[in-house]
Amino acid sequence: MANTTSAKKATRKIARQTAINKSRRTRVRNFVRKVEEAIATGDLAVAADALKAAQPELQRAATKGVMHRNTVSRKISRLASRVNALAA
Repeated sequence: MANTTSAKKATRKIARQTAINKSRRTRVRNFVRKVEEAIATGDLAVAADALKAAQPELQRAATKGVMHRNTVSRKISRLASRVNALAA
């Protein structure tokens, strides 16, 4: 348990930020799941729309520090290539 006043404040700040990050991470996962479900059904139009919605959410997670920018870039690239494979 934190003893000093500053340590107690730091604990409160960390708890707040953890809750925010958890919410952002969940939001990103939901958007990615929608893309993957659309890919699984094989519907190109729905998958493309879902990817278009998921991309800014992923990039926002990178900007906010929830996910690393290279991780986000890799996920977007892999999702885009899977959506493009539906078109072929």
